Amino acid sequence: MKIVKTTYLSLGTNQGEKLQNLQDAVDAIGKNIGHIIKISSVYSTKSWGFSGNDFFNICVEVTTNMVPEHLINTILEIEKTLGRERSNIKTYQSRKIDIDILLYDEEIILLKNLIVPHPRMLDRKFVLIPLSEIAANIIHPVKKISIQKCLQNCTDSTEVIKTELNIKRPISLIEKYNYIAIEGNIGSGKTSLAKKMGDDFNAKLVLERFADNPFLPKFYTDKDRYAFPLEMSFLADRYHQLTDDLAQFDLFKSFIVSDYFIFKSLIFAQITLPKEEYNLYRKMFDIMYKEITKPDIYVYLYQNTNRLIDNIKKRGRTYEQNIKPDYLESIHKGYLNFIKTRDNLNTLIIDITEIDFVNNQTDYQIIIDKIVGND
Repeated sequence: MKIVKTTYLSLGTNQGEKLQNLQDAVDAIGKNIGHIIKISSVYSTKSWGFSGNDFFNICVEVTTNMVPEHLINTILEIEKTLGRERSNIKTYQSRKIDIDILLYDEEIILLKNLIVPHPRMLDRKFVLIPLSEIAANIIHPVKKISIQKCLQNCTDSTEVIKTELNIKRPISLIEKYNYIAIEGNIGSGKTSLAKKMGDDFNAKLVLERFADNPFLPKFYTDKDRYAFPLEMSFLADRYHQLTDDLAQFDLFKSFIVSDYFIFKSLIFAQITLPKEEYNLYRKMFDIMYKEITKPDIYVYLYQNTNRLIDNIKKRGRTYEQNIKPDYLESIHKGYLNFIKTRDNLNTLIIDITEIDFVNNQTDYQIIIDKIVGND
């Protein structure tokens, strides 16, 4: 897990649709930087240091796993995307959006392009007033006094007016869900997505231990002989892993991501086992399934068969190289049948055939947005 830091940002705008500019910036921060905890009221202020339109200003509290260098670069990219045009003029000027890092935990940062705490924050009431609204008792790392006290000591005479306007706080993945199960066919990328989400959202990971199953390589060479012991061993291992691992976490406080759900066992068993063995297997499965905690959302990653074959070849597991397309297609049909019959399971199917969430951050964000937006 990455270390999570709390940062406070100041946002300002005095061009165009100012309220929408702030909302767009907050949404972008929520998507690209971290979980937004608090947003201050919107304050109106005369332009500070130059003649221009009145500003709208807010402050936000964000938890993030970004290091300072990555954080400032991401902020600059957000400003650019939202229409901020920078010039070589050193004086203050109008801007569509301005985002400043005020505080980064209790750290003092002295970099070429970043100084934290912000060196001019204590001279600006349009910063300190909204910041004090959401972080009055936070201690300034240099002054060693609270933000509220910093505001009391500020000599800036600029009038800062609290408006009735508000910015909507984006709901993050970790607020909406406690437990996400990610599923998909062989080679679909479910483990890669689970690990990436676990890293980005500091999730507790529950990853399938398929590599430790001694029957798996044998199954791919002699399916008839090893199908039943393989499926039974998978079922037992998945049951024990899910019950043991989930029992260690507080499902109301922890954010958990798994790269499988136990119903996977039944899907594969339907394909690999003859009728008599499957009926016996199903009896054991039904007993275990009742005891398993169900995920808040079940995400199924779909990729077409050709893409799956390519992925299987790339990852190079020897025992998988002879998997046939019709076997993959039968697995996919099994998943679809499962999804259709589970009305009580919150299910989301995402077609990822044409996207690369591992190497493309935009594609990855598309998936996150779909999961957050699923109702």
